Amino acid sequence: MDYEKQFRYDGKDKLSLKQWAPDDTADFHDKAEALGEVEQDINKLRAMQDMLYAQGRYAVLIVFQGIDAAGKDSTISHVMSGINPQGCRVVSFKTPSEEDLSHDYLWRINKNLPERGKIGIFNRSYYEEVLITKVHPEFVLSEKIPGIDSLNDIDKAFWKRRYDEIRDYEKYLSNNGFIIIKFFLHLSKGEQRKRFLKRIDQKEKNWKLSVADMKERALWDNYQTAFEEAISHTATAKVPWYIVPADNKWFTQLAVSKIVNERISQLHLSYPEVPEAQMSELAEIKAQLLNEKQKKNSVPAL
Repeated sequence: MDYEKQFRYDGKDKLSLKQWAPDDTADFHDKAEALGEVEQDINKLRAMQDMLYAQGRYAVLIVFQGIDAAGKDSTISHVMSGINPQGCRVVSFKTPSEEDLSHDYLWRINKNLPERGKIGIFNRSYYEEVLITKVHPEFVLSEKIPGIDSLNDIDKAFWKRRYDEIRDYEKYLSNNGFIIIKFFLHLSKGEQRKRFLKRIDQKEKNWKLSVADMKERALWDNYQTAFEEAISHTATAKVPWYIVPADNKWFTQLAVSKIVNERISQLHLSYPEVPEAQMSELAEIKAQLLNEKQKKNSVPAL
């Protein structure tokens, strides 16, 4: 199965999240077998990351979005477990700080982008600016945008402009060597309920749930609409979205690992070829090192 094609949404067709099954497991029914494949993918990703770093031409940006309890944290920690920490950075974007709000909304994103040769992972991202702010437009007023003085100013034209800005931003990044892989972890309301209850029943997970989470759950339909609109307005052929079923964490991890590997493999990475002059230098260095060993072995005993 081609997971990259199966779960890709490039904006060509009208999007309805109701047509994407959150509990889909494709042709897999065995959790252990699926996680075995994930381990293989982790090893492949580790090898490609090494070449990505050595080549230093591309930067990979992986974006995770999803409703509360969709499994963003667990997917990141498991699928990316084999990556060299020196070449990867995970950034979680929470409520903007006073410093963030004194700049444009992409300022905190720009300063956290990965360098060439590295992988950056955004746990939530700039898409919060068309998700939580769409559900709670009053948050936009704190951004101090000229001409946006009341909720009446946050109209359809405002959101269209913001979608356009995000598309243009991603086009700019893509043109400058960024490989952007965007995941929407598609969770059902019933499964979120189960996971919330688990957070209550398991003491070590109590800290993960609050009254605020339940207030946001009450706005479920609003969030689904916001996700639908954000995805449909920002998906392109070059920077598509991947709508991944999230009711079964093991399958989410499998699909994400397959898609990340496929996208990075499309770069046809390889280790840089060393020029002949440098090869000659390496041969000389090798001869010197071997000579050192010979001299050490020839020192007479006292």
